[in-house]
Amino acid sequence: MIVQANPGASYRALKTEIDAAVARVLDSGWYILGQEVKAFEAEFAAWEGTSRAVGCGNGTDAIVLALRGLGIGPGCSVATVSHTAVATVAAIEMTGATPVLIDIDPAHFTMDPADLAATLAAPPAGLPPIKAVLPVHLYGQAADLDAIGGLCRTNGLKLIEDCAQAHGATWRGAKVGTFGDAATFSFYPTKNLGALGDGGAVATSDAALADRIAAVRQYGWRSHYISDDVGMNSRLDEMQAAILRVKLAHLDAANARRQAIAAVYDRALEGTDIRPPARRDGAGHVFHLYVVRTEARDALQARLRAAGIGSGIHYPQPVHLQPAYKGRVALGPAGCRETEAAASQVLSLPLYPEMTDAEVETVAAAFARPA
Repeated sequence: MIVQANPGASYRALKTEIDAAVARVLDSGWYILGQEVKAFEAEFAAWEGTSRAVGCGNGTDAIVLALRGLGIGPGCSVATVSHTAVATVAAIEMTGATPVLIDIDPAHFTMDPADLAATLAAPPAGLPPIKAVLPVHLYGQAADLDAIGGLCRTNGLKLIEDCAQAHGATWRGAKVGTFGDAATFSFYPTKNLGALGDGGAVATSDAALADRIAAVRQYGWRSHYISDDVGMNSRLDEMQAAILRVKLAHLDAANARRQAIAAVYDRALEGTDIRPPARRDGAGHVFHLYVVRTEARDALQARLRAAGIGSGIHYPQPVHLQPAYKGRVALGPAGCRETEAAASQVLSLPLYPEMTDAEVETVAAAFARPA
C-alpha cells in the first residue's frame, strides 16, 4: 500500500456533484464574475461569519488585495513570519510594502507575540513604519489572536489574518478570519477548502473595504471600463466558484474527518520521541497538515519512505534564508532562531479526509515505533 497526498481524491469523493456544477457553468455561457461567484461569496461569508467575501485569483493575490484595500503599500512595513509559504512575504513586496519577519512560538509554529512586541517597541532601523501585522494561522491552527490583536489595537495597526491553511479553524469559539480588519484565503487544490485549480478570497465585515477590494481585483472598475482606482486582474472564475460551492457544503464534515485522523496519529505517537502537533488552548485545530517534530527527521522520513508512505517538509528553508530574500529582509530582535530550529525538525505526515481507515492505520503503525 502506498500512502501519500492525493489531491484527486476530493474530486472523486464528490464527482457527481462537481460534474453537475461544472456542467451548469458550461451551459450558462457566463464564465467570469457571474452568478456562481456571487453565490459562493455570499455562502462563504455566511459560513465564515463575516458580512462579505470577495473572490480572487489565488491566495497570494488575496493578501495583495487586502493590503491594498487597507492602504498598505510603499512607505509601510508589515510584520509577518518567516516560517510560512513564501507567498505571504512575496505578497507584501508585491504591494511595495516592506516585510519585517517575526520569530515563531516553537510549540505551535505561529507568530511569537513577545517577539512582535519587542519589534514594535524597537523596529529595525532604516525601515518605513510598521502599519500592519499579518499573522499566519499555520497548519490549521490559530495564532495567538488575543495577544497579537491586543498589540495591534495598542499600536494602531491593521490586522490581516492569513487563513490559507486554516479554513474552519477557531479561536475562542469563533472562526479565524473574523478577528482582524480582513482575512485572506487560498483555495489551492490541497487546502481544506480546495478548488480544482487556483482561487482565493478576502473576507471582511467592513463593507467599504470589501467594495474597494472588489474594484481593485478588476482594474479598479466600479463601473464597466472606468478605472476609479489603480487595479489588477485577479478574478475567481465561475467554474472554480461552482466547484467551491459544492465543497463548502462538505467542509465541516471534512474537517471533522481530519481531526479524527489526527487523533489516531496522536495515540500512535504516545511513548515515542516524536512530538505530535501541540494544540493551543482556546484554538480549534483543523489539521491542514499534521506536522510532527523530531531531531531524527531524516531517519523518520526514510523509514516512512521504505514503508511506502510519503511525507513532506513545511518548510525546509525559512523565507529569510532563501536566496531571493537572504540578507535583505529585516528580522525582529529574536533573529528567527526558533524558526530556523523548526525548519530542521518538522515533518508533515499524510492526512486528508478521503484517507481510508486502513491507510490511516498503515501510517500510524509505521511511525509509532521510537525513532
